[in-house]
Amino acid sequence: MSTVRILVVDDEKPLREFISRNLEARGFVVDKAANGLEAMALFQSEPPDLIILDLMMPHMDGLEVTQRIRRSSTVPIIVLSALDEESDKVTALDLGADDYLTKPFGVEELLARVRVALRRMKWTSTRQQSGVLQIGDIELDEVKGIVRKEGQEVRMTRTEFHLLQYLMRNAGKVLPHRTILQQVWGPEYGDEIEYLRVYVGRLRRKLEDDPTQPTYLLTEYGVGYRFRS
Repeated sequence: MSTVRILVVDDEKPLREFISRNLEARGFVVDKAANGLEAMALFQSEPPDLIILDLMMPHMDGLEVTQRIRRSSTVPIIVLSALDEESDKVTALDLGADDYLTKPFGVEELLARVRVALRRMKWTSTRQQSGVLQIGDIELDEVKGIVRKEGQEVRMTRTEFHLLQYLMRNAGKVLPHRTILQQVWGPEYGDEIEYLRVYVGRLRRKLEDDPTQPTYLLTEYGVGYRFRS
């Protein structure tokens, strides 16, 4: 049986139970929370490998939960929400969510997103590569999973690290949106350009001297992005 622990957080009990049953049927260990306060208590007592998190909840909403968790953890977070506006997705992603799924959704789609998130987590935890990528004053250590700017460590989530690594490995190349999404998020992705916009913005804020006039992470308008070599 899988030792992967997933925390399911949703104030709608039927949906919470439905998701949990499907995960348990596939061998996952599942913890359940009905609101943000319960989620934070479970997160601290039994740290999960992945979180499936509703946004609209009493006591503490999913956005605040995401923000609090990101202060100390890079655990993958898949947000569930009935809100389908791009601004809502951008807000969740900007606070640190890794993926966003709009209600109603099919169970197979959710399970696919879970597999993608766990693959990305495994990929960053068992790095086969052993190099150090350095461009200008930015250094990425593939073994230790550390990024430094001018010698100072910069804290990264798993997705931020994976995205930066892919861009730096392909420095100088113009990389289309779809290619980046499929390489970083997985082959199931390709149209979620807002994901890239948010995560590139986060990398710029962490690494660029002036995020509004980037030196390294350049936009190729209408095409994608290029990391300056």
